[in-house]
Amino acid sequence: METPSILCVVKKHYHYFQITIILTLKQGYFEGDYELEITIRMASVTDKEIVKNLMQYYFYDFSEFVEAHVEEDGRFGEYPNLDLYWTEQTRFPYLVEFNGNYAGFALVRLIEEEDKRYYSIAEFFIMKKYRRFGIGKQVASDMFDLHQGNWEVFQLEKNQPAQHFWRNVINKYTKGNFSERHENGRYTQVFSS
Repeated sequence: METPSILCVVKKHYHYFQITIILTLKQGYFEGDYELEITIRMASVTDKEIVKNLMQYYFYDFSEFVEAHVEEDGRFGEYPNLDLYWTEQTRFPYLVEFNGNYAGFALVRLIEEEDKRYYSIAEFFIMKKYRRFGIGKQVASDMFDLHQGNWEVFQLEKNQPAQHFWRNVINKYTKGNFSERHENGRYTQVFSS
C-alpha cells in the first residue's frame, strides 16, 4: 500500500495550537481525503479532572514497564504533585484533542538547577486508538516550539517503544543535532529548540 500523503495547516494561537491535517489515501478501502484536526491547549484548573482521568489510561499503558497495580478501588493511585501544574510557573499541563475528542496530554517542566536550565517532558500520553496518525510527533514538536530553549527528554530503559518514538521525533526536529546519554536505568536525549 502506498504511503499516505499529508498536507498540514497549522493555526497557532497564544494558548493553544490547532493543527488541521489533510490525509490523502490513494488506494484501498479508505481511499480519499480525510481532515484531521489536532488541538493542543493549556489545561486550565477546570480541566484538572480530565487530566486525572486520562492519567488512568496512561498508568495502565505504563504499567507494562514499571511495577504498578490498581488499588482497592480498582484504580491506579494519584499522580504525585499533579496539582503543582496549576500553581507553579515552571510546570505546564496540556490537553490534546483529536477531531474534538480528548486524545491525550503532555506535562512539561522547566527544570532549574544550579548550573543549567532546561525543559523536560515529565509525562506524555496519546491514547492507543489515536496513535499512528502522527499526532504524538506533531504534539511533541509543538511542545518544543512552544518552549524554546534547552531540552532533556528521558525514557526508562525498559520502555523501548518510547525510546524509539523520542529518538525519531527529536532526530527529525533537530535534523540530527542532539546527544544521548544512558545512566541510572534511563536514556536521555539533550538538544535545543
